[in-house]
Amino acid sequence: MSYKIENTRYERRIMCLAIPARIVELEADRAVVDAMGNCFRAKTTLLPEAKLGDLVLVHAGFEISVVDEEEAKKTWHLIAEVNNFKETQDKVSG
Repeated sequence: MSYKIENTRYERRIMCLAIPARIVELEADRAVVDAMGNCFRAKTTLLPEAKLGDLVLVHAGFEISVVDEEEAKKTWHLIAEVNNFKETQDKVSG
């Protein structure tokens, strides 16, 4: 799908983000993480120092860094705002 705005062509693109998640299960380099109530698998190969209970950034199925609680909460809040905006009937942005 493409959009034409003021003679400039914009194309729909997919973006992948790193999401903060808490390690809730850990065995060798395999973890289960919880991001805002959504649990999924992630590998700790790139972050061998990660331990059970840590908050980590997960990108493309790999834990890439440890983050503190406040930074994770800020990101979760922004994600919730985006989700709420998607549900809004009368969207106004910018």
